[in-house]
Amino acid sequence: MIECAILKTIKGNILHYKKEKGGDKLWQKATISKGVKTKTTWANALKRDWQLYLLLMIPVALVVIFNYASYGGIRMVFMDYKPAKGYAGSKWVGWATFQKVFKDKDFIRALKSSIVFNLLDLAVGFPMPIILALILNELRFPRFKKVTQTILYLPHFLSWVIVGSVAYQMFRPTTGMVNVFLMNAGIIQNGIPFLTEKWHWAVTYLLIGVWQGMGWGTIIYLAAITGISGELYEAAMIDGANRWQRMWNITLPGIRGTVVTLLIMNLGKVMGSNYERLDQFGNTQVKDFSYQLAIYIYDKGLASAKFSMATAVGIFQSLVGLVLVLLSDRNCKMLGEEGLL
Repeated sequence: MIECAILKTIKGNILHYKKEKGGDKLWQKATISKGVKTKTTWANALKRDWQLYLLLMIPVALVVIFNYASYGGIRMVFMDYKPAKGYAGSKWVGWATFQKVFKDKDFIRALKSSIVFNLLDLAVGFPMPIILALILNELRFPRFKKVTQTILYLPHFLSWVIVGSVAYQMFRPTTGMVNVFLMNAGIIQNGIPFLTEKWHWAVTYLLIGVWQGMGWGTIIYLAAITGISGELYEAAMIDGANRWQRMWNITLPGIRGTVVTLLIMNLGKVMGSNYERLDQFGNTQVKDFSYQLAIYIYDKGLASAKFSMATAVGIFQSLVGLVLVLLSDRNCKMLGEEGLL
């Protein structure tokens, strides 16, 4: 009798629980079916997720302080700015600073050199990550593939100070590792001036830049390749497609969107200039090629305390880069691609 009573009690509790849960579900369904929506106010959202909003405020504050708060200083480009006088005491000159910069022969020389070397960087360096990604994607040994990816990716994290030191040890005219090897092998009699003759310097400068940056692009393209369905490759193999045909007809079209996006971003850097890279590799013997916009900004703007000129060149670079990105994006969309914006 006691056992029967206990069983009845348990069964009654279960039925009661099911009715309550079922009633809640029916009430929820009825509420949804009637179109009743619960509104989340800012106060409720802030109370519920205040930790997330607090964490979000840190990067937002950094962006506002270091990216936007300094924009007020742009007005110095329209002044004959003197640090001792400040904004209030500096003379307003309007567009005279831009006119002075554009008439400067050193600026024209730096501009030409920057455009030429940036275009060469783009022509030589942009295809390399694509080629490497295609090759690595075809490797069938996972361990070797991972080691190769790591070796290719590591130079991206090295500063140009370290890269410059390595390059100096390798390409010194007489005692550099490359020249010593070539002379011992009997290929050359005298050392090649990789870093002291402007044409040799240009080739060395470009190749080291490709070596330092190609790992980053390779990882991005490999990540894009992983998004391609394996069924496409299986169907192609069944149809008798060889490796080259699979790469040309499946892999390359599959990463086309990524290629277009990175191409647009790189075109926006045509007017850019890397001071650290130029400072490590440049010298007076190759000044015809190494004198680019970053060096011009430092020499004429910062070192000479002509901050208005430095600001004018920086604004010019930013505006031209923005225009190039917008034009590239528009042309890509006209050709049927998604574009960046």
